[in-house]
Amino acid sequence: MSLCQGCHSGCCRSFAVPITGADMIRLERETGKTFWDFGCRWADESGAIAGNYAPHFHFQDEPSTPFVICLKHEESDYHPGTARCQFLQESPPDATRPVGAAHCGIYNGRPAACRVFPTKYDVGNELPIIYPVPEYGRAEQRPEYRLCPRQWSPEDVDSLEVAQDLAVARYEIQFFHRLAEMWNRHAGAWEIFPDFLRDVYQRRITLMPEACAQPELTPEELSAEEEEYRRNVVKMPRPASNQREAA
Repeated sequence: MSLCQGCHSGCCRSFAVPITGADMIRLERETGKTFWDFGCRWADESGAIAGNYAPHFHFQDEPSTPFVICLKHEESDYHPGTARCQFLQESPPDATRPVGAAHCGIYNGRPAACRVFPTKYDVGNELPIIYPVPEYGRAEQRPEYRLCPRQWSPEDVDSLEVAQDLAVARYEIQFFHRLAEMWNRHAGAWEIFPDFLRDVYQRRITLMPEACAQPELTPEELSAEEEEYRRNVVKMPRPASNQREAA
């Protein structure tokens, strides 16, 4: 049984979940909602939300404030005074589960930060490792903020899925950091930020420009058979040169 099955989801109550532009687009596709329905910016002067993962963005209305783009939280239905990810679906407490149970309502479209928890790359050998999970997710040690019932073990993690999820998460967060550097050079208005993201991600796949195509080998570098093949192959037409630049 999964370690998360039957859990009250203390992680989804304790942590602000950073999202990338790719997460935003995936959630819009999965839920039919727009960024404004589920996304927000959280001020992060201490860097605690960004950690060693998410980039900081700045905006015209508060140019000196570093923000992290996150999922919205809202008040818990069953635990007054506590918050939860708005996509967390709760069940009420009962005799067997004093803080109830909960599950992710967007599991297939959940952000990369959620997919890889609690793993990361070992910088020494590029293999997934499980990092220790603290007992509580917040300094306020309420039962709602208690995290996993025990430490994770390798048997709790799918070795194929976690490696793939980590690879995608690393690519997307690196791309998002570069995007943040571009945005912050001329910080725009918060109101146009989602449109900016959609435009960048729509344009990040292009055709190879002619100047970057692999050069052909000279006849001297080819064997007799290769040269004969090259003379007789019908070459495909090159793509048009008026490609839009990658973001």
